[in-house]
Amino acid sequence: MPHFLSRLLLILFGTIAASGVHAQETPTIAAASDLKFALEEVAAKFKAETHQEVRLNFGSSGNFARQLQQGAPFEMFMSADEGFVFQLADAGKTMDRGTLYAEGRIVLFVPKGSPVRADGQLDDVRAATVDGRIQKFAIANPEHAPYGRAAEQALRNRGLWDVIKPKLVLGENVSQAAQFATSGAAQGGIFAYSLALAPAVSSLGSFVLIPAEWHQPLRQRMVLMKNATPVAREFYRYVQMPAARVTFRKFGFVLPGEAS
Repeated sequence: MPHFLSRLLLILFGTIAASGVHAQETPTIAAASDLKFALEEVAAKFKAETHQEVRLNFGSSGNFARQLQQGAPFEMFMSADEGFVFQLADAGKTMDRGTLYAEGRIVLFVPKGSPVRADGQLDDVRAATVDGRIQKFAIANPEHAPYGRAAEQALRNRGLWDVIKPKLVLGENVSQAAQFATSGAAQGGIFAYSLALAPAVSSLGSFVLIPAEWHQPLRQRMVLMKNATPVAREFYRYVQMPAARVTFRKFGFVLPGEAS
């Protein structure tokens, strides 16, 4: 009986220990908000093909970079601005200086029923700021969100920043800016092309691409942190494989080695 009990305890505790190890092997990925729809699809493909999964945490790249500097336990960082990856690498927080995985674009989006027209030159946005049709206009916070910074650069390029600034509604990240712009809380907004292409968003209004030369390139880089587990490393490799690239392309990203 004692021998049987000892074997039973060994089996029970072994099972518990194994399940604990498995839980620890589910890495959390810090990902820029513009990746929400694309990366969820990539992660689902990864799980189907490898029977392993990752936990996705979406937010602003600047906020994630600050958290990682302070020791946040993310195992992989997918930034919308490669500068944040380089800062972490210089601080000795990462495995290396990472890999460029995509370049993003921004759009002008107007919700259904908006009095503003979606035109790629922002001419109607200019007129609407003067005649009062625009009361609120949504972008991500330029202080820490790369897509917000790109939106500011585009508006400055068109000489619109000073006149539209009092009307701005700032999202904590580009996903929140998209929520503001699509919900009718604002008459329009500028956010990521990758979000606008998702059916759940595109069905809520109309959008048009903003010329890429109006803002600095949104070079998006990913990197493994020094605490990266084997699953995180495998996902890092998977994101660079053809299946993942197909998904990124579908959501409007320009991929390394490909023309826009």
